Amino acid sequence: MATQLVPLPEVERLSASVVRILGGNPGKFTLQGTNTYLVGRGPQRLLIDTGQGFPAWANSLKTVLLEEKATVQKALITHWHHDHVKGIPDLLKICPQARVYKHQPDEGQANIEDGQVFQVEGATVRAFHTPGHTVDHMAFILEEEDAIFSGDNVLGHGTAVFEDLKVYLTSLHKMQNRVSGRAYPGHGAVIEKASAKITDYIRHRQQREEEVLRVLRTGSVEAETTESSNNTSQSSWTPLELVKVIYRDVPESLHLPASHGVAQILQKLESEGKVEHHAESGGWSLSNGRPAL
Repeated sequence: MATQLVPLPEVERLSASVVRILGGNPGKFTLQGTNTYLVGRGPQRLLIDTGQGFPAWANSLKTVLLEEKATVQKALITHWHHDHVKGIPDLLKICPQARVYKHQPDEGQANIEDGQVFQVEGATVRAFHTPGHTVDHMAFILEEEDAIFSGDNVLGHGTAVFEDLKVYLTSLHKMQNRVSGRAYPGHGAVIEKASAKITDYIRHRQQREEEVLRVLRTGSVEAETTESSNNTSQSSWTPLELVKVIYRDVPESLHLPASHGVAQILQKLESEGKVEHHAESGGWSLSNGRPAL
């Protein structure tokens, strides 16, 4: 959710082996635009993601490749979302020989296996299956820098959305101590300490769970007291009603997307026996009125 973002150049060299090229598609959920990365040092490079198919990205890629005297040998796609794959046709016009790799590939693409290694001069990139944001989501370890291309699981600003919270948390825990260096995210600025940021993400998700349980129990996100713990203001809550309490300081225009994340939290808590869903009303409450641990 974009608020007061640090401006990023359309093209920026981030290290000896990594150049970031923005997708030219800034927005509320894409932040400064989708990050794509040209990786390596020699005439043959890897490309991570391809943006949304906007002309600005294709023009930037063409310019960078001319300046670098390089071409794209292989494009590695983090996941299927349009802002990461729609630039593939433009890439293939610029670099017809490029091979596109994606976990659960589309027609004409090659598969990426968990642990698969891609190498060019100056870069050894190891694929790492990290579902949660999407089922096909891949992160990539840049071994020379002990860094991670984190895709949309971990962003340079704010928090990420996810399709399955339990699976997403499992991936975050797998990513947490995987590298000691940077994260190059799918959106936003470089994260200098990947492990610290991922730890923050895990804590944030835990905090949101606790807030959902607290509102279900007391009607408020404020710290509970003995008196308030038996004083729930209503018997069941819809995800949007919970959002209006938990995200009360967030613009209302973002409440609906936030409610999808709250619904995921509720489904996770339901699988753990902590809450129950009332199909007739669409509301949620603590299971059988028992306090959730």
